[in-house]
Amino acid sequence: MEEYIVSARKYRPVTFDTVVGQQALTTTLKNAVKSGKLAHAYLFCGPRGVGKTTCARIFAKAINCMSPTEEGEACGQCESCQAFNEQRSFNIFELDAASNNSVEHIKTLMEQTRIPPQVGKYKVFIIDEVHMLSTAAFNAFLKTLEEPPAHVIFILATTEKHKILPTILSRCQIYDFERMTVRNTIDHLKSVAKKEGITYEEEALAVIAEKADGGMRDALSIFDQAASFCQGNITYQKVIEDLNVLDSENYFQIIDLSIINKVADIMVLLNQIINKGFDGGLLVQGLAKHVRNVLMAKDPQTLPLLEVSDQQRERYQAQAKKCPTPFLYKALQLMNQCDINYRQSSNKRLLVELTLIEIAQITQPEDAPGSGRKPRRLKSLFKQLIQQSQPKTTAPQVAVAEPAASTPTRATQPTKPTTPTARAPKLKSSISLSWGNMRQKMNGGKTILPTDSPQNNGDAENNQPFTPEELQIEWLSMCNRMPQHLSGVATRMKNMNPVITEFPALEVVVENQLAMEQMEQIKGSIVNTLKRDLHNQGITLSMRVAEHKKGERILTRREQYELMEKENPSVAKLREIFDLNLA
Repeated sequence: MEEYIVSARKYRPVTFDTVVGQQALTTTLKNAVKSGKLAHAYLFCGPRGVGKTTCARIFAKAINCMSPTEEGEACGQCESCQAFNEQRSFNIFELDAASNNSVEHIKTLMEQTRIPPQVGKYKVFIIDEVHMLSTAAFNAFLKTLEEPPAHVIFILATTEKHKILPTILSRCQIYDFERMTVRNTIDHLKSVAKKEGITYEEEALAVIAEKADGGMRDALSIFDQAASFCQGNITYQKVIEDLNVLDSENYFQIIDLSIINKVADIMVLLNQIINKGFDGGLLVQGLAKHVRNVLMAKDPQTLPLLEVSDQQRERYQAQAKKCPTPFLYKALQLMNQCDINYRQSSNKRLLVELTLIEIAQITQPEDAPGSGRKPRRLKSLFKQLIQQSQPKTTAPQVAVAEPAASTPTRATQPTKPTTPTARAPKLKSSISLSWGNMRQKMNGGKTILPTDSPQNNGDAENNQPFTPEELQIEWLSMCNRMPQHLSGVATRMKNMNPVITEFPALEVVVENQLAMEQMEQIKGSIVNTLKRDLHNQGITLSMRVAEHKKGERILTRREQYELMEKENPSVAKLREIFDLNLA
């Protein structure tokens, strides 16, 4: 049986022309070989699996070729090329810096640079993963790297250029390798499949290319895995099953349902996806990428930005015609916010569900069909909650009592509405304005606050009954609306529970004397606020400090025994019989 070789090794490029996706770099290197203008040090950097080490080997082979072609490629026939192909060349050395990163390893390498090549022109040292060298090894390498012997060329390769010392970077010609595009990866996989006699669907190869994330080596490894699973016939359904990738059809369905506001159908589809074992966060990320592709498909100028197969591109264009551009912008914003909050969320599924509900409501009309009112949509509900939690900075035309207020000023007030629902908002605004206009003036250590308010004890509407639950709600609402400089008092007041002693008299228990003094300074404003919120001008408030019980002293072991002996004389007799002593 013939020995099996993985595709990443079997189809590894051996010439510059067979390198995929790096045309600019390979052209530069071929021109350097043709002209003979070679630098003493090169640095190849880029992501994994894009051809850095492969290009370094091809370049080293071409440098030592005795009769290179006119295009700058190695001939493959001379003694140097044959020795390289048979892995017996003494002119090309490869060093893995990940496992040989000490100063001693670099010194051994520097000693080898002194010996000139026996066959060929140059000794080429390829140092892979050079960023793994220690700082001391880098410093030992500096002098030789700057002024190496004429017959020595260094080719350094790394995936993390930022970890290399600037003094090393300044001594090298730097070549940045690009990630493989999806189109280049698909074309290369097609050629490999043709050579291996494997049938395929282009959509399946597109899934493999996207999964590889720009690395050709990763793409070939996944291709081998899929070929084994599919038994020589690579189909889209088998690939997504083998790689556990969410079918893109789900994304198309979610967007189609969102446009027509089918929230229930989206929830059913989400449940099916989660039951298959897919994470909600990955669903949101994949859907965001899908919406981005739909947005790119709306304009012919951005259509080339889609790195998908031709069939998928047509589907994106068809869906882009149905999706309004504002819908796509808002959906991207919502999913980006969900992605940010997903890791910190304690109920991740609920967060994903709320995000999909909001996306499905973007195109929902403001007025629900068949009803004369606006629907309580999720996004408008959030907006109302935010507005209610914020203190109002402006108030309607309701006069606020001030110490200098006069009777004519009150006479100019607008007529009170007769219905309670119309009166409540004005009272709330008045309270907000009362807290907003609060001033602190230190006079002998006392805070002066506006405490007087318009009294209408004769009005039945200003002496309405209220329950303990309503009292608690208005108490917390008042604490939330208190100004910033009273935030400490407000926090303490939120932990207090005012009670109705003899209606409408109120009592609140304060935890300590310091809190009592702080609340005494603003007691007038507290009472006036409760009067307005509860519509009862007869409210009074009394405050007292909580009584703290004195803690009992913990008895020692001897005291516990003496107490037992006193309560039960038999314990003393037992101690005498056995002649026991207390430890």
